[in-house]
Amino acid sequence: MKKTKLALGIAAATLTVAGVAVSQQAVAGTRAQHHATEAALVSKVDVLEAQLRAMQDEMSAIRASAGGGADSAKVQELDAWMQEHKNKPESRKFDNLLFFRGGYTKNDHSRSGVSIPDEARPLGIQPGDDEGFYIGAGFDFGLTDDVWGLMPNTEVLGELMLEWKDFGQATGVGVSSDGAGLGEPNIDGSPGVNATLKIQRVSVSQFSITASPKIKFMKGSKIRPWVIPVGLAFHVISPPSESITVFNPGMMFGAGADYNIWKSMYVGVDARYHLTSRSADGVNTDGFTAGGYVGLGF
Repeated sequence: MKKTKLALGIAAATLTVAGVAVSQQAVAGTRAQHHATEAALVSKVDVLEAQLRAMQDEMSAIRASAGGGADSAKVQELDAWMQEHKNKPESRKFDNLLFFRGGYTKNDHSRSGVSIPDEARPLGIQPGDDEGFYIGAGFDFGLTDDVWGLMPNTEVLGELMLEWKDFGQATGVGVSSDGAGLGEPNIDGSPGVNATLKIQRVSVSQFSITASPKIKFMKGSKIRPWVIPVGLAFHVISPPSESITVFNPGMMFGAGADYNIWKSMYVGVDARYHLTSRSADGVNTDGFTAGGYVGLGF
């Protein structure tokens, strides 16, 4: 029994020593793996730090290259230009204008025309009015924002306009034979002829086409006064003159102002005078208009 107990004690001691040895080896292996992992991480961090230092060096080189000499001057000049235009107030976007007009017109002289037949004239002619109304439309096309460098904030535009004027009716009154048989004998005994009172009316109107330069001031402002120093006008009259003339050229002068009410919508007032160097075979087409207009910028 003593020998058996001794053998069992020696075996237990041997197992204990073996377990401790194995545990120490396991711990040593785990520590070795941990150290290997730490070494790999340190190596990767070192690589990233090296790449970051290389990128920083490259950026410093680029800044140094752009910060000196002619390139630096160009960069500064570009920055100054951008700041200057950024701080400028926004200019008007719509320099061109489509407009529609209407208002009062007055010619220097009233007129009739040859549309009243001769048989309606023996008792007289009542010409049309020298006052009336007009309607029209046109457009402005921008040419320069500063009178070609001579006047800042002053535009020059080209205007093309169509205009129609109405002056009422001219009336002719006369006596004409109706051919319905014999009337009372004449004083000399000859048979008389039945006659009727004949009234003939004709509308008096005028159509004008004008082309002119327009100088518009205060660019960028809500209200824009303008003038037309002189423009070219072509007038077509109806009815024609006694010599069957319907065309008469002349000049036009004008002034006005428009106001930007909302976005690209405008309202305005104007006054214009038409002057011709001669009458159209006795028909005078000189006169003026005054009224308002609405416009759309484009």
